Amino acid sequence: MTYLFIADLHLSPEHPRLIRGFLDLLTKYQNKNTQLYILGDWFNAWIGDDYTAPWLDEIVNALKQFNQAGNHVYFQVGNRDFALNEVFLNQFNGTLLPDTYFLHIGNKQFRLEHGDALCTDDISYQRFKKIIRNPLLIAFLRKTPLGFRIRLANGFRKKSTEKKQDKPYQIMDVNQQAVKKAMSDIDILVHGHTHRPQIHDVNAKPRIVLGDWRESTSQAMILEVDESGNWQFIQWNIA
Repeated sequence: MTYLFIADLHLSPEHPRLIRGFLDLLTKYQNKNTQLYILGDWFNAWIGDDYTAPWLDEIVNALKQFNQAGNHVYFQVGNRDFALNEVFLNQFNGTLLPDTYFLHIGNKQFRLEHGDALCTDDISYQRFKKIIRNPLLIAFLRKTPLGFRIRLANGFRKKSTEKKQDKPYQIMDVNQQAVKKAMSDIDILVHGHTHRPQIHDVNAKPRIVLGDWRESTSQAMILEVDESGNWQFIQWNIA
C-alpha cells in the first residue's frame, strides 16, 4: 500500500495545467493501492455544492475511477475550501477528516493538518477564521444565491492577497512553540498552508511541509510513505 500526501493545489478553471497535473497524479497512482490524503486548499475556493462545471465533473469522474480501482481519498479542509463537505466527497466515496488527524503507519504516528492553526502569530487571520468557520454562518451562506457566493469568494481572495503583501514573513509562518506542542506525542508532523516546502528538524523529529502547486515552476513537493512508515519527499512535475 502507498500513502500519498498533497496539499495546496488551489485548483480552479483559471489554471487548467494544475487540474491536468492532479489528474495525471491520479493516473500514476491508480494501480498502486493508494491512500491519498489531501491536506487542505484542494480548490482555490469552494462556493457550494450547487456549483457545477465541466472541469469539476472531469475531476469527479477521475476520482470515481481512482476509487473503483481500490484506492481511497481522504480530505482535510483548508482556509480556501473549508465549506467543502461530504456532499462532494460522497460522489467518489471520499472521507472527510477532522482538522487534526493522527495516522499510524508501521511503527510511526503521523499528525496531519492543513497548517493554518499553527500560524498563531497571525492574530488577525485566526480571528477571521473563527468567524468564517462558524457552522451557523456557513449554513447561512449555503442558502444565499450562487452568484453572491462567487463574488464573496473573489472578494476574500483579493483581500487575502493584499493583506499578505503587508504582513512580515514571520507572522504568516508557523509559531515554533505551537509546532513543538503539536509534535510532543507524535513522530512526524505533515502539513501545508505556508507554501514553503521543506523538512524541518524539531527535537530530532521531522516536520514535513508539503509544497503548493505552481504553474510558474511546474512542480510541487509531495510526500510518499510505504507500509513500513518509510517516507520520501519527492518532486511532482506538472506537465
